[in-house]
Amino acid sequence: VQILLKLWRNGFSLDDGELRSYSDPTNAQFLESVKRGEIPVELQRLVHGGQVNLDMEDHQEQEYVKPRLRFKAFSGEGQKLGSLTPEIISTPSSPEEEEKCFLNAPVVIDDSMPATKIQIRLADGSRLIQRFNQTHRIKDIRDFIIQSRPAFATTDFVLVTTFPNKELTDENLTLQEADILNTVILQQLK
Repeated sequence: VQILLKLWRNGFSLDDGELRSYSDPTNAQFLESVKRGEIPVELQRLVHGGQVNLDMEDHQEQEYVKPRLRFKAFSGEGQKLGSLTPEIISTPSSPEEEEKCFLNAPVVIDDSMPATKIQIRLADGSRLIQRFNQTHRIKDIRDFIIQSRPAFATTDFVLVTTFPNKELTDENLTLQEADILNTVILQQLK
């Protein structure tokens, strides 16, 4: 365990913690142990007999100033309890998987025009990721689904955005006009 002991004019602090007064008998005993080169009892309990590296900084010409709290991002694990919207997993697919989609894709991309990636969650649970130009139309997504999964050619389905769920009824809109650039589209069977 790495611990930083800072000595101030009016006391000492451990690891940017609260100021501990020199006049408190417990704190005086702590400092005496450090001066003798021993691990203070308080730290022995903290590390359960492990090794302690104690660094010291001398700030005895300065008054103690409480350090600003540093931002620490939440590092825990979240639990999803339930949702009305479908689960969207944002784990990036492998480059090989994306490349495989692009190689088999019947969509012609004009590299001189702005492009976007659309992830399509199909009704059978699978997903497709495809690049489109922003000028492609929603009907091009429908055609791509049918060409990629011919089983859907005879199936009646709609395309829906994720939250907020909105059915994409006007299939002549461009992807940019429909405001679905770099999004997830859901296929729902009628």
